[in-house]
Amino acid sequence: MASHRRPSQSGLTQSARVTVLSAAAATAAAALGAAPASADPRDATEATRANVDRLYEEAEQATENFNKAGERVGRLREQVAQAQDSAARGQERINRMRGALGSVAGAQYRSGGMDPALALLLSEDPDSYLDKAATLDRISERQTRALEDLRRARRKLGQEREEATRDLAELELSRTAVARHKRTVERKLTEAQRLLNSLPSEDRAAFDRVSRSGRGSLPELSGLAPASARAATAAMAARSAVGRPYVWGANGPSGFDCSGLMQWSYAQAGVGLPRTSQAQRYAGRQVSLAEARPGDLVAYRSDASHIGMYMGNGQVVHAPYPGAPVRYDPVGMMPVSSVTRV
Repeated sequence: MASHRRPSQSGLTQSARVTVLSAAAATAAAALGAAPASADPRDATEATRANVDRLYEEAEQATENFNKAGERVGRLREQVAQAQDSAARGQERINRMRGALGSVAGAQYRSGGMDPALALLLSEDPDSYLDKAATLDRISERQTRALEDLRRARRKLGQEREEATRDLAELELSRTAVARHKRTVERKLTEAQRLLNSLPSEDRAAFDRVSRSGRGSLPELSGLAPASARAATAAMAARSAVGRPYVWGANGPSGFDCSGLMQWSYAQAGVGLPRTSQAQRYAGRQVSLAEARPGDLVAYRSDASHIGMYMGNGQVVHAPYPGAPVRYDPVGMMPVSSVTRV
């Protein structure tokens, strides 16, 4: 989400240091509601733009955390459903086993007396009885097996219920994490918009033009072919999304965040990608940037918090950040951390 300017050189001249310090002072003063009389308005504007870029980048990192927590919620929801279903089936099996053995007990009672071992079946805890080896000789071999099966089934049911309870607790924690990351994203984006609104109208318009400097039409591409049929299909899907809005947390088809666009594009080729850009960078074989072909995933920044799809001729398609729709941009718009061939 950061502006796609290359990072400056590490060494600062004396005048550059003065400019940075002036910008920082102007920003601090603006935060207190009183800009120093000596502050250069241009420095304050640049500082505001830099802060907007920083907030967009932080919002994108929080969006990745939001997506990651959302994935965990989905997995846990499935685990909870499976555990509950398994527990229900286990209870049904126990009920059938008790019913069958109870029928035997009823027949014995009607014929003159119930075997104490079978009477035990109607209790809730046969374990203590079964642990008394001296008593087992009063139970037939068939009844012994049935009682052992019942005891194992009860223990398994208890474990399944414990797992379901654990998964439910984790699910609740993950839902809380999703809500927390969502609030963080919204706070960052709100602050970025507030800073943009604080700029004079002409500076705001200039920033708006810069934020949309990427191309909305297909640039001239080389004849480089995708590495596979699925990569070709994914590249066509990504191209078809150009112009659609950036929507954080969305994976199409009407809006996308950066990793959502990659996931949706490869889904059109029948390939399931992970939801986050950090996971997507490991979804295939990594190649060098010089080897990049259409359909390859290009991850940015050391934390892979942004991702796009290579299109050829030094261009990527990506969902940049709020306010900038899906578009083409130079592959070197930000520091490249990896190129992945799916």
